[in-house]
Amino acid sequence: MKYPWHLYLMGIMYVIAGINHFIKPKMYVKIMPPYIPAHLNMVYLSGIAEIVLGIAVCFAMTKNYAIYGLIAMLLVFFTVHFYMLSSPEAGAGIPKWILILRIPLQFLLIWWAWFYLKY
Repeated sequence: MKYPWHLYLMGIMYVIAGINHFIKPKMYVKIMPPYIPAHLNMVYLSGIAEIVLGIAVCFAMTKNYAIYGLIAMLLVFFTVHFYMLSSPEAGAGIPKWILILRIPLQFLLIWWAWFYLKY
């Protein structure tokens, strides 16, 4: 089955984001909430998850599993977004309005993934 080009775009986006976890791990460690253990390991694990799910979403056999995995991952990432809002250090000087805007953006990313379950 041929999928729309934007499904592949989504997959590529997650692969690139996952690779970035290995290129700039310190950036991700800094935004991890303190209650999450083993920050560096979690950064690498989430990077691997993004890469694997980004690739898996492009294949018929694994697409739906990958979509559910991406949605679960995006839901978990809300903890990071809220932590960045509540901690000036984790916010890294990013203006509050941008951090607030990331919340609805996260819902949009969840919808974008959910959209492909119909294919």
